[in-house]
Amino acid sequence: MRTILKITALVLLLALAWGAGWLASGIGVGRGAPEASLEDRERAFSESMHEVVLDGSFTVAWPEPRDGVYNDRYEIAGVTKLDGDRWRFDARITYGNTDVTLPVVVPIRWAGDVPIIRMVNVEIPGLGDEFGATIVFDGDRYGGTWDHGEVGGFMFGRVVRE
Repeated sequence: MRTILKITALVLLLALAWGAGWLASGIGVGRGAPEASLEDRERAFSESMHEVVLDGSFTVAWPEPRDGVYNDRYEIAGVTKLDGDRWRFDARITYGNTDVTLPVVVPIRWAGDVPIIRMVNVEIPGLGDEFGATIVFDGDRYGGTWDHGEVGGFMFGRVVRE
C-alpha cells in the first residue's frame, strides 16, 4: 500500500510540474527567443545540444568527502534560449533512484564562445530547491561543481550525440 501511495504521489508531482511548465509557456514565460535574434555562438550551442546525452559522473566532496564516483545521466531533447541569459533544457534527469523528465531553466553566461551554466539556489520542480552548479561545456565534454543545500561536489562527463 505504501508503494502505491509513493508512486501516486510521484506521478501527481510530475503532473503538477508538467502543468506548471505548460501554463508558464502558455502565458509567455519561457517562450523561446526568435531564431533570428540568436548570436552565432548561441545558435551553435543550441544545435550542439539537440538530442544528446550528458553521460557522466559526480563526486561528493563537501561537507565531508565520500569515497566513490557516482554515475549520472541527462538526456537532453534540446535547449532553447528564452530571454536575457535564461535557457531551457528539456531534460530527462537520471541519478540514483531519480528518473524525471522536465524543463529546467538555467542561466548561461559566456567565456568567449564557451557556454557556462551558473545557477545559485535554484528550485527544480519535483527535485527540490537550493540547487547550485557551475558547469562549463567544452566541445563534447563538460565539467564543474554542484551543490544541493549543504552537500556538493564535482561533476564531469561527455556530451554524446544520439
